[in-house]
Amino acid sequence: MSRAAARRQRILDAIARSAALARRDPGDIRLIAVSKGRAAGQIEELITAGQRDFGESRVQEVREKWPSLLARNADLRLHGIGRLQSNKAAEAVKVFDAIHSLDRPSLLDALASEAVKADRFPAVYVQVNIGDEEQKGGCAIGKIDELVAAVRTSPLPLAGLMAIPPLDAEPSPFFALLAKLARRHDVEGLSIGMSRDFEEAVMLGATAVRVGTALFED
Repeated sequence: MSRAAARRQRILDAIARSAALARRDPGDIRLIAVSKGRAAGQIEELITAGQRDFGESRVQEVREKWPSLLARNADLRLHGIGRLQSNKAAEAVKVFDAIHSLDRPSLLDALASEAVKADRFPAVYVQVNIGDEEQKGGCAIGKIDELVAAVRTSPLPLAGLMAIPPLDAEPSPFFALLAKLARRHDVEGLSIGMSRDFEEAVMLGATAVRVGTALFED
């Protein structure tokens, strides 16, 4: 087994253990490898190990790095996980299969319009500013209902809610809060959890975890 495969298997085993504790099916949790800033060779090692979902922040980096990888692996799925400007909407709908950072109506309008033009409709997660941090993207908790309703009347599929807890805080209460908000708004998907806290996220309802360092570094 390669080192990349061993790292991936450790993450999958940890997901399975956490899911078992929460009486969940580990098959319901999607592992997204955060490949932003990683070389194509590192990504290819994970692809060979069986990884199929990858997260990127910048459209330009996708354009530079992914065409040859996608040409050889047609079943890969790319997730847009970074803050997205409306003027990048046309490119985003063409390269991403899911976008995890929808945080405002104007971005939804841009994505929906470009999706219709391209006849390509990536699923979107509504990003919530769960810690009410000025420097972070995400809609305010009080605006979730408005944005979720807008997505549901758009041509884009609603994948769920996404959030990143404050870096210096215990993440579990924020994961639990997002899960509660998802239930309140009848949303199933939860994109929560990264390398440092994905096990807690799984126990609190994550359906997608975004793991970078733990997958790419020993």
